[in-house]
Amino acid sequence: MDIIDKKILAVWYVCSITKEDPMQLCIKKTSLSEEYLSQRISALEKNGAIEKNRLTEFGRSALRIVLAGGVFDIIHPGHIHTLNAAKALGDVLVVVVATDNTAIKMKKRKPLHHETLRQELINSLVMVDTCIVGNDGDIFKTVEIVKPNVIALGYDQVHQEKFIIDGCRKINLEVQVARLQSPIPEFSSSKIEKEYGEAIHGL
Repeated sequence: MDIIDKKILAVWYVCSITKEDPMQLCIKKTSLSEEYLSQRISALEKNGAIEKNRLTEFGRSALRIVLAGGVFDIIHPGHIHTLNAAKALGDVLVVVVATDNTAIKMKKRKPLHHETLRQELINSLVMVDTCIVGNDGDIFKTVEIVKPNVIALGYDQVHQEKFIIDGCRKINLEVQVARLQSPIPEFSSSKIEKEYGEAIHGL
């Protein structure tokens, strides 16, 4: 299976979550003609990777799905590095942004940006295949929808690998957990906000 086939299957996978039209998203993501894409899609249908406009289990097995999550209230270079590193672990990167309620629990403050705006910002990043808003209270409900092969954790995320692996096993999902490192750990949204606030007050 070549890179174009994988890109097509990745789009079909994304559309299973977003409910977008896969052909239109394929044209947008690959810049290939509809006629050429139709030929490639027909070939994928013949080999059993796509069936009735959906990804089959065989087609899904050809992809390595990576899930990463966070609040992403202020996008900074540390986020970009982490998401690039997460994308390098597989074929498709799905990012989950925390709900406003979850963000308040995690950060002990209201986020600067509403969850839908944070989702829109992350969706605009080139390495991200799709971004969804998480579930309040139960991260495994989102994991069950995405069914990732890999869950990528940022260097500063508090989740323990064993907690994630055990939770995934309860929903019959075997995952690999990857702890990503940042070359610039001094960057954090909270620190940027604090320093910006101090600078504003100092004017």
